[in-house]
Amino acid sequence: MAIGNLPVVGWRELVHLPELGLHAVPAKVDTGARTSSLHGTVLEQFRRDGQSFVRFAVDFPHQHVRQVCEAIHVDKRTITSSNGERQVRYIVKTPLRIGDVEHRAEISLADRSDMRFPMLVGRSYLRRRFLVDSGHSWLQTPEKAVVAGHIP
Repeated sequence: MAIGNLPVVGWRELVHLPELGLHAVPAKVDTGARTSSLHGTVLEQFRRDGQSFVRFAVDFPHQHVRQVCEAIHVDKRTITSSNGERQVRYIVKTPLRIGDVEHRAEISLADRSDMRFPMLVGRSYLRRRFLVDSGHSWLQTPEKAVVAGHIP
């Protein structure tokens, strides 16, 4: 579904982070959050070819899977969480794909273990790329993924 030339996303979608090797990650689309966020535990910070990187683990406890990822570390920022708590978080930059649209995104690494979705897509990524229909889900998610049970 698209309006004009912007695709429409629902309040939840499966997203892909191809450079991290993460595919079909359930994500909540949240226009109230500025920065996208991924459930990740920082393991180490290091330099490669003059650039700062961070190595982190992404856990999917329902599937008993841990994926170790590396991404360019661009910043450390104080982020105010949904409960009003301020946290200093690592910010990484990596391509993020929803449906057929892929762009580089700044993503904060946070403990989202108590959240239903391991990923949150914020308005900075959505702006000028998508329209959000909060009354629907999985608008950019292939039906075969829904049938296969990738949905939490």
